Parts: sequence; C-alpha cells; structure tokens
Amino acid sequence: MTDQAVQPTTAGPGPHAFTGRDRELRALREDIERAGLHTISGRPLPQSRVLLIAGAPGSGRTALAEEFVHRIADRYPGGVLRARLTDPGGTPVPTERTARDLLAALAERTGGPRPDTPPPGADESVVAEALRTALVRRGRLVLLLDDVVNSEQVLDLAPESRDCLVVAVSSGPLTDVPDVRPCTLGGLDRASAVALLARRGAGSSPRFTVDPRSAEALAELCGDQPAALMLVGGWFGAHPKLSVLDATQRLAGSEPRLPAEADGEEQAGHPVPRPPAPLARAFRLVHDSLTRPHARLLRLLCLAPAGLVDALLASALGGCSVSTAQAALEEYVRLGLLRPLDGGTGGGSTDRYQVPGCLDPLLRAELAAHQRPDETLLARARMLERLVRQLQACRAVCEPTGSEARKELAGMPRALRFLHPLEARAWLRARRPALLSAARMAVTEGAGELDTLARRLISALARAFDAHRDPEEAAPELYRLHELVLHVAERNRMHRERAAALLHLGDLDAQTDRLEDALVRYRTALDAARQANDERAAGRALESLGDSYAELEDWDRAADWYGRALALRLARNERADREATARLHGRIGTVHAQAEEWEEALRAWRASAAAFRRLREPEAQARALAEAAQVQEHAGWPQDALRTWSQALEVSRGAGDGRLEAVLELRAADACERLGSLRAAQRHRAAAARLSRPGKEAEPVSGYPAGRDERH
Repeated sequence: MTDQAVQPTTAGPGPHAFTGRDRELRALREDIERAGLHTISGRPLPQSRVLLIAGAPGSGRTALAEEFVHRIADRYPGGVLRARLTDPGGTPVPTERTARDLLAALAERTGGPRPDTPPPGADESVVAEALRTALVRRGRLVLLLDDVVNSEQVLDLAPESRDCLVVAVSSGPLTDVPDVRPCTLGGLDRASAVALLARRGAGSSPRFTVDPRSAEALAELCGDQPAALMLVGGWFGAHPKLSVLDATQRLAGSEPRLPAEADGEEQAGHPVPRPPAPLARAFRLVHDSLTRPHARLLRLLCLAPAGLVDALLASALGGCSVSTAQAALEEYVRLGLLRPLDGGTGGGSTDRYQVPGCLDPLLRAELAAHQRPDETLLARARMLERLVRQLQACRAVCEPTGSEARKELAGMPRALRFLHPLEARAWLRARRPALLSAARMAVTEGAGELDTLARRLISALARAFDAHRDPEEAAPELYRLHELVLHVAERNRMHRERAAALLHLGDLDAQTDRLEDALVRYRTALDAARQANDERAAGRALESLGDSYAELEDWDRAADWYGRALALRLARNERADREATARLHGRIGTVHAQAEEWEEALRAWRASAAAFRRLREPEAQARALAEAAQVQEHAGWPQDALRTWSQALEVSRGAGDGRLEAVLELRAADACERLGSLRAAQRHRAAAARLSRPGKEAEPVSGYPAGRDERH
C-alpha cells in the first residue's frame, strides 16, 4: 500500500490485497452523497465534487485513492483519468502539460480524434479550458489527481459539472478549493498494520503468531505507516532466520538519513514534504541490507525519468549487464522498493517499474551521500545514450529494407532492436512520458554538461515521433522539444541551432494562426542566422516573414520581405537557390496582384517564367505564364492576356501534362470569348475535351504562393 505515481495515459495499478482503511473508505463514500455548505445554503457550485485524501508521504494515500476509485467505478461510466501533478524531485508539473496529456488519454479512451485540441504553444488557460469542456462532454467520470501541490492545480483542471468527481491526493490541505471534502490519513490501526507486516513477509506468519507483542512493537516502530510496513515486511521475509524481536531491535538501531531539502527548504518555489522518520528508518534498514552493487544501482534509480525504469535503463544507469539489472529490479520489487507496472511481476526483461514517489527524496539523499557528482553525471550520460540508441532503432525499423538506417539497426544488440514497426510504436507510446521527461531532465538538470546528449536525444525523439505519430498529435510535444533546443542553444550561444529552433517554433505558431507570435520568432531567427553567417537560414526566415505578412494581408510588407529574400538568393548561384528564386518571383507577383499593382505583378510573373525556362521546367514555366495572363486580364489588357495564354499553351505541350494543357485550353477559350472570337473559343474547348480524362476535373492553374509545408 505504497504511494503510486500514475501517469495520465497508463492504466491503474493491478489487483492487490488492500489492508485496512475501512473507516476512511466508508467516510469517502458518504462524502459523495453528503450535501455541501453551498448546496445547503441554496447556492450549489457548478464545479465538480472534490474529495481530498491528505497524508504524509508513505501513508498510503495514493493506494487508498486507487482502492476507493476501484470500488466506485461502476457509478461513473465515463471511466477514470489519472494524472500525477508533481515530477520526481518535487517540481510541479505545468498545468498545460497535464491538460494535454489528459486530453490525449481521453481521446485514446474514446477511440476517436482529439476534439477541439488547442494548438501547440497555446496559453495554459486555453488548454485547461479545453480539458474542462471535454470532461463535461464525457459525462460521469472520475479524475484522480495525485501529488497535488496547491489548490490552483485542482481548480485549473476540475470540470464544471456535478456529475464528475475529482479525487485529489496531497500532503496538506487545499484551503482555496471550495467545498472540498478532506480525509486525513494517519497510521493504520494496529491489527491491520501487523496483518500487513505478516502478508509482506512471505512465509513469516508463524514468527508473528508466536511473538505477537514483538510484532506490535515492530509495527509501532514503523509508525503504522503502510510504506514503512511494506519495506520492513519485505526485508523481514528476506531474512528467514531472524525473529520478530531481532527485527525490532535492528529497526530501532537504524539511523534515518533525511534529505537536506526536507528541513524546510523549497524546490521550484514549493515546500518539499518531509519524509516521516519511520519511513526513513525503514528505508535505511533495507538499503543497508543490500549488496554494494545493488545498493548503488538502487540509489541511481532516482535518476530514471518520470520515475519509470526497465532492465535496459537500469543497466545503463548502473553500467552493468541487462541480466544483472533485471535480477536487481526483481529483488527491489520483493523488498517493496519498486512497484511493477503493466501487470508485470518482475519475471520478464520487458517489464516496467515505478519508483514510489515517497522514496524519491530518500533515494536522492543516499545518492548525494554515496556518489560523487562526476559518477552521477556519468550515469545520466549512459542513460541518455541508451535512450538515443533505442529511439534511433525505433525510427530505423520504419525505413525501407536495405537502407542505411536498416543496416545500422541490424548491427545493434538484440535488446535494443525492434522486429516490427508495431512493436516500436507500442514501445514509443508506453515510454513517451519518460522520454519527454528525460529530454527535460537533460536540459534543466545537467547544468550544461549534458547539452550535446540532450540535443541528440531531442533530435532522435522528434524523428521517432515523425515516424510513428500523426503530425497534429505530435505537434504540442514537438513544440516543447523545440523550446528545449532553443534553451540549450541560447545557453551555449549556438546561433545556428538557435535560428533553426526559432524557425521551427515560428512555423508551428504560423500554422495555428498565431501570426504575431510567428513574426517575433522569425525576426529573432533572422538575427541569429546573421550572427551565425547562415545564409540558408536567413533566407528561410525572410521568406517566412513574407508568408506571414501575406497571410495578414499586409501586401507591402510581404513584398518587401520577399524582395529581401530574393536578393539573398540571387547572390548565391546553386541549383536549389535558382529554383527558390523562380518561386520567389511568383510570390512577389502574387502579393503585388493582391495589392492591384498590376505592372509589378506582371513583371514578377514574367521573371518567374523566365527563371523556370532556364531551369528547363516547362510545367512550372507554363503555370507562371498562366498567372501572368490572369494578371493581364484583371488589369484590363485582354489582347495581351490572349497572347500570354497562347504562350502558356505552347510551353505546356512540351511538358507532357495533359491535364494542365486542358486547363489552359479552357482559359484560352474564355479569353477568346471575351474578345468575341467565338470560332477560336470553340476550337480551344474541343481541344480541352479531347485532353480531359473521363471522370476527372481539370486542376486549377494557380500554384503560387507555395504553402509553408511545401517549402519547409
């Protein structure tokens, strides 16, 4: 009955033998039905009911919440959504991240697309409002919020519906949540505490039966706290020759080591709960009973991202073989130091485990006491390198057979490889919270010493998302990753990488119609590209500025930025730059046409056609000529327009594109009719009919300006 860290997209814990807390469970059930003060006064709140389970770390508050939710699940057909609101180490999870994860879990639960999902980079309040709306639409459901730090976290996420129930788990009161129903936990009753000790110490029941007084004294030393009882019970079961009196004496002689930040200091602006002394004493007893290699590996598990670990990750942290790491993890599970996930029992190398949140500060205290900073840094680096290789394998399995990526995949150790894209996709889906946490940890906790690995990890993670996830689904996470890259680039004054990150963020802003934000990103990216002497990035920033002003219908500024990009391209004479130059002429022509500056627009489209002719791209040349003809028609020059349509037709015949030629024949027919040449118009329409394929409509001529996605 330990504290359990539950991610929003994971299922709840598997079946377990729950011990004690009958009084608390009855009180929680009654609180659901009991009318609050606001209801009695005739002013019921629109907010959902909030039940608070408060207690010190290790008091079994999360296990009680899970047991309670399990017992009332049949009353809430909308299901149960879970989220942990504090990262390992005590840092509160941003509301925007929690809300997006819950929206993703809700969409996954319904099996449909994500409705009304806010765009990446949206304000936190917008994302939270979208979540509350989605929860109300879902109907009767339970929202389980674990490790709540403050009232604002609950108020931001709680839906405005009395049909929904919020169960919050916290170490203290949530005084700002109106009509909250608190349930404060202390220790278990003594009989339940002894029963939990006996159940955890496998095969130890006779030892407790013959010495009930010592059993009660042992439970009292544990403070009747479930986490401490779990640890001591597991340790006692691993020492079959010890009597209960011996165990009591050893526990009494164990000196707890409390983390420094527990003595009233704050982390990330929030107080860190102090681990209870009985839990610290029990943990120290179990920790000191381990062999040196297993104790060292246990301490390093506090570095696992999001507290999630498997044998591969543990082997990287400890610098040992996978089989050795697996054996250690199985021992930790037996001792109560780890909780298996996915229904795992510790018997397979693919099982995942969760470091209990109540043990995290104690593990960090032991790590600081026993490991030098350079050893800890090396363990982090090994772990990140392992994740990079796994992500590379995750992406490579989707590459064509015989490609360089598949050849590299074949050369990897079997433990790192994936046999099928579906296997890789399932791995990425299960590890996504931990992978994102690893990226954040590499950037924020490495003090700059892990920046190279952080950049490699973020790049590999973005490529894996691109291979296995829909772009819209991955966009919010990619936005966070680009922000991390930007942070690393600014810290190390890497102007080229800074420009690239800003361009990606600007594109995501522009795709979601936050054009003012995109303009700021692009201008900053232009400055960074100039500092790095990166003309390619500078050209892309200039074009993106032109695109953004065009979407804002500020035609003059759009033409100005396109003109600057064109001047930069003309200074370079590579093939790619010549193609970009031709298309930039077209974009300039488009914005001049929108501003009804016909002569400037015609000049730009003719320059585009000439550039495509030099590149020997007749189809693009024909399209540019067609655009020029349309400009002439809008300007009131029908004779000139007909001649240009004829030129476009002549060029298109050499392109071999029958559909384009058919479209141009029709446009030429329209031009002839406007000039009164009906016989010529009939000939053009007859030619178009011969060229058009049955059942197919002709494509539009206009292909400019090219979209942002097409260019980038």
